[in-house]
Amino acid sequence: MSTIEALRLAEEQGIDLIEVSPQAQPPVCRLMEFGKFQYQQSRQTKNKTKRVDVKGIRLSLKIGQHDIETKQKQVAKFLNQGHKVKIDLRLRGREKAFHSKGVEVVKQFIDTLQCEYKLDKPIETQMGTISTIIAKK
Repeated sequence: MSTIEALRLAEEQGIDLIEVSPQAQPPVCRLMEFGKFQYQQSRQTKNKTKRVDVKGIRLSLKIGQHDIETKQKQVAKFLNQGHKVKIDLRLRGREKAFHSKGVEVVKQFIDTLQCEYKLDKPIETQMGTISTIIAKK
């Protein structure tokens, strides 16, 4: 259909002629209301964006082996869902003197994970908190 015919048809029906794909040969157009077209386009772009949350796991210096295993299962579940995981270890009071032991607990926790991961942010310390962020490979 020629452009002139399409414009005449759109005018008769009281709707708009919208160019959908200008790169195609010949260009593809659609007869519909422009507001409805804009709404459909916004819905399509909204559905395509995937939201990645950062989930948190908090460890302690005196954490037991069973608690470590439970938290590792939780981390694996978060990673399989597509989330990133922030691992925190808070040093409180006299525990701040054992900073190196805290770093070792975090490293051991990460090294013994059953699922594949990559370090998104290296292990760092801020004001008595040792933290890192990991994501799925």
